[in-house]
Amino acid sequence: MVVNRKLDLATAELINSVYFEVVAAPEFDADALAVLKKKKNLRILEIPGITELESLSRTPFLDIKSLSDGGMVLQFSFRNAILAADDFIPAEAEKDGNAFVARAPSRQEADDLLFAWAVEAGVTSNSVIFVRNGVTTAIGTGEQDRVGCVLLAVTKAYIKYADLLSSKELGMSLFELKLKAIKDPEMKAKLADIDKRTEEARGGLPGSVAVSDGFFPFRDGVDLCIDQGVTAIAQPGGSIRDHEVIQAVNEAEPQVAMVFTGQRSFKH
Repeated sequence: MVVNRKLDLATAELINSVYFEVVAAPEFDADALAVLKKKKNLRILEIPGITELESLSRTPFLDIKSLSDGGMVLQFSFRNAILAADDFIPAEAEKDGNAFVARAPSRQEADDLLFAWAVEAGVTSNSVIFVRNGVTTAIGTGEQDRVGCVLLAVTKAYIKYADLLSSKELGMSLFELKLKAIKDPEMKAKLADIDKRTEEARGGLPGSVAVSDGFFPFRDGVDLCIDQGVTAIAQPGGSIRDHEVIQAVNEAEPQVAMVFTGQRSFKH
């Protein structure tokens, strides 16, 4: 867990009530630090520079990667060009003399897309991220294609949603419930009910926005996002089929918004 202000006692007590391996803050209240030190195997990091992230985000650093043969790759870190909602580029394309223009996102959608794009910069490629109301709802990463990224994110969201239902209602994890369901008919019925409600709720994804670290080469990945109730999408743009991708969001009911970032956000 990372916070960008002095960590107080109330936050420390909340951290100690759940599982965390690391907590980082620019500064700690003395009583908060005393509480955190009581938690076994918790790494506590004081990083004053966290308060300067707004200015530091505009300054690249030298990223060094070691190779298995002893060589090194030196490159500048990713420089995010989307630092405000207004930095997004309208999603437009032209094909055979026809112009294709996507709906612009609402203010809330734009704010969520901005947050999602910032999170995206730290996620290993290839990836797709879902966000709703300033909270990450799903991450699909490490796949070789856009469709795979979306499917992985959706699958993980469904599992997390079902696990949340099981934990809240039955006091056990989804894994524990599945084990009990093998031999216990009552638990099997409860599992079936949770699975059914998870499908109906689409894993809690409706109302989310989605960002992709690379452009969508085909509309299939976008269609999958739309099927899960996504209302807005941000992606680099630049595909020869951008017009088809824009058609996908324009054909959705209700119409889905789309913007371009004008840059990729690959992290390998």
